[in-house]
Amino acid sequence: MVSGLDFQSIKSRVTLETLLRHYHVELQRSGKDQYRGCCPIHGGDGQDAFHVNLDRNIFHCFACGAGGTVLDFVAAMEGCTLFEAARRLQAMRSLSVTSKPKKLVTERKRFIAPLKFQLTGIDYAHPYLAERGIAEKTAMEFGVGFYVGPGLMHGPLVIPIHTASGELIAYCGRSVDHTQPRYRVPPGFPKSETVFNLHRAAGTDSSVVVVEGFFDCMKVHQAGIRSVVALMGSALYEPQRQILLERFRRVILLLDGDSTGRKASQVMAHRLQPHCSVQVIRLANGLQPDQMTAEDIREVLQRFANDDY
Repeated sequence: MVSGLDFQSIKSRVTLETLLRHYHVELQRSGKDQYRGCCPIHGGDGQDAFHVNLDRNIFHCFACGAGGTVLDFVAAMEGCTLFEAARRLQAMRSLSVTSKPKKLVTERKRFIAPLKFQLTGIDYAHPYLAERGIAEKTAMEFGVGFYVGPGLMHGPLVIPIHTASGELIAYCGRSVDHTQPRYRVPPGFPKSETVFNLHRAAGTDSSVVVVEGFFDCMKVHQAGIRSVVALMGSALYEPQRQILLERFRRVILLLDGDSTGRKASQVMAHRLQPHCSVQVIRLANGLQPDQMTAEDIREVLQRFANDDY
């Protein structure tokens, strides 16, 4: 037991099958309690590299090497630590599976209900935003700021998340100090079905710039590029891929200039390229879009404007 979390108990309460359904992973039966398919973690081309044993509640990908228990699966899918994965699994303990079908089929896309409230008392001029290079005007436009009102979201920076039509569906909290986790989303939030800032980007252009994080998105938008969205991580889930293909004819991948971002760019490009024009912009080693000036962002996008993948 670590910090009040009983890892063994948490692992026994949530099955891997439940998580596969939660993340909309489609697999084919390959034996008793065994399934295989395309890896949802790295999104590779191998159609049967990802193996699952439901009886033992473990998984392994023979392409990217990921494997382990439900804790490892959540950590890999969410890009978080095992401790944070345990916390998220604890919040998921109400999930259940009533039967074991012959095929794990992607669930029907859930209806995301809009929130019935809107936070007030948000400080759009908090020093942390200026430190990250976000102007007060941009913060107000995105509704991002330090929440000083009552309730569970009191304390962190709050980031509103909307549907494609502009309906508010969630707030993400971002710590402004060293408090962990850095980001906090509501339990069960359908991250895999959501693209941040889509309601502003959709309809503005046939092309879209895709970045990883909230602050990357705000910095690119602030540089004058209005058609920009964030995946809220370095993975492109199938519902997100469909969202992009339904609305844009050209996708410009502007992910972080680290090994994770570069690998993710390559995987995403291969998944998108058969269906639309794809451009991959490779940033300098260690560089992230939110660390760039507006001039640098505009320059790098213009420099590679005709460099299709």
